[in-house]
Amino acid sequence: MNAHSAELSRKVSRERLEKAGQMAMPLGAEQREDLIESEEDNGRTEDLAPDRALVITDFSPPAASPADRLMRLAFSLGVSHSTIVAPFRKPLRPRLLATVEAPLEGDRAAGMALRAGHFYIHGVKAPFAQVDMGPLGNLSPPFERVVQGFTWLQDLSSSGLLHQCRPACERLVAAWLDANPVMGKGPAWRVENVGLRLLNWLVHAPLLISGEDRALRHRVLGVMADTARWLDRNVRKADDRLGEVIGWCAIIAAGLLLPEGKPRRLYGEAGLAKALGEAVGEDGGLLSRSPDAQMQAIASLVDLRACYEAAEREAPQLLSTMLHMLVPPLLALTHGDGGIGNWQGSGAIKASRLAKLIEASGVRARPLKDPSGWGYQRVTARKATLLVDGAPPPHGKHARHGCASTLAFEFSHGEHRLIVNCGGAALAGGQVPVRIEQGLRATAAHSTMVLGDANSTAVMIDGKLGAGVGEVEIDTRQVQLGNGSATRIEASHDGYASRFGLVHRRILMLRDDGHELRGEDVLVPSGRKGKRGKVPFAIRFHLGRNIEAKVADNGKGASLLLPDGSLWQFMTGAEGVTLEESLWVDGNGRPHPVQQLVIEGFASRGGGNFAWLLKRMG
Repeated sequence: MNAHSAELSRKVSRERLEKAGQMAMPLGAEQREDLIESEEDNGRTEDLAPDRALVITDFSPPAASPADRLMRLAFSLGVSHSTIVAPFRKPLRPRLLATVEAPLEGDRAAGMALRAGHFYIHGVKAPFAQVDMGPLGNLSPPFERVVQGFTWLQDLSSSGLLHQCRPACERLVAAWLDANPVMGKGPAWRVENVGLRLLNWLVHAPLLISGEDRALRHRVLGVMADTARWLDRNVRKADDRLGEVIGWCAIIAAGLLLPEGKPRRLYGEAGLAKALGEAVGEDGGLLSRSPDAQMQAIASLVDLRACYEAAEREAPQLLSTMLHMLVPPLLALTHGDGGIGNWQGSGAIKASRLAKLIEASGVRARPLKDPSGWGYQRVTARKATLLVDGAPPPHGKHARHGCASTLAFEFSHGEHRLIVNCGGAALAGGQVPVRIEQGLRATAAHSTMVLGDANSTAVMIDGKLGAGVGEVEIDTRQVQLGNGSATRIEASHDGYASRFGLVHRRILMLRDDGHELRGEDVLVPSGRKGKRGKVPFAIRFHLGRNIEAKVADNGKGASLLLPDGSLWQFMTGAEGVTLEESLWVDGNGRPHPVQQLVIEGFASRGGGNFAWLLKRMG
């Protein structure tokens, strides 16, 4: 959304976010074009009808003949693929039917570390001997995903020639097989880890089976076949929708690249269509609302498409449709530097990493015009970009690291981010300590208002989100501001209504020249509860890296000096502003010390308002 946006008003509720059973066919070319900004639009924004916002889509499986449908049904009922394809012939020995050209580039530094004998995950080095790959291994989530999901194969393959990388690969594969002799036992057999592992085995098979160790080759091929059969039966037991999508991608890949795989492929294509329909909103955003999860989904579909190409089989239209849907919402969360901010547990994703993924997807698209269907608001004004979380947090069945971040915002000018969120909860376990993961999901870790030192939506110890924000009201319009115009966003949430009898309303106005952002946080009484007494509040503004901040002598504002030498002034009509320590997590899981501006005091339960201004000087 930009300065030419029209008036837009809607309510977004958690119930609408979870609304299921909406049947829709895959978008056609004309419908997909509606989601992608064209050259003739000149930045204009298309309003999103309320009935299209945050609604789950459903997709039909690829067209199949009656014989194929019968084959798919038989396989889904447990009949083996060899019995269906050749009932009177001895099952074929496991082998690979084609070699996949890996479409995605890994982290070369992590790959070089693997060749040197240790994992390098989010800045943490761990020698192979110190990593317990077995069912009793207590690995942190980032290490578990890399080790049990074999995502390290992508990094290793990017670090050198095949003969240079093969020794480290064979060493790790043999160690993993020895540590996991029993199928279905331990973290290695979480559905997402199994799906990632099988998909990476198939995509990077030359690293695994092209060596001279024939015994290891036959062992790996046998485990591939066994893993595919296990996944056939257990894919629907995934922890969340993204894990299920990855599992279905692996099933289809196995159906394409392992012998007698047609029944498995047909079964997987139907399952993937249903899983994507339950995981992706109509605007193309995953219902977890996580940019990192969005990128994982895109990467899995890109790998799957490469498997179709290797098998010399045309991929279903569903894959192209989904990639064209998934990319524009992701681009809508980019700042002026081309990277993505810290939302729903993600770290700040680098522009280079995003660009490589988009290039591999083959999708050429502009940012989604109006990402409010994904729960975000976007305003651009020349070099300035304003991003706002304008929806309830995601439901637990979709989100792993959901955050109580409703009405938080990030603001950048050019290549510099002035206001950010801490982020990084999904990366805890590397350089980000696991003990602070819950704190990184809290409202206080985001640039918004906090009442009573409580979260706007409860963050539970088990990682789930509890009661809190149930509905968000949003109104976006163009207004006159002084001698110019501005885009005005007014949004409110009910997360504090039950506890404090107050509704938080936030008004943000970005001038069309991008040099001034005005804000006002308003507390409005809700119902008849708690109109007496006061409640402590804090409005937090986490600052970007390398910003030199200094509080004014009168305590009513602060100066912000950016690395390019530009100066911004922060001013408030409240009692005063203080400068405190904070942290910011980048996309590699590295925490960086930053500062935050805090407006705090006591607010009447009868309501109150607190205005502030961020302005570029000179």
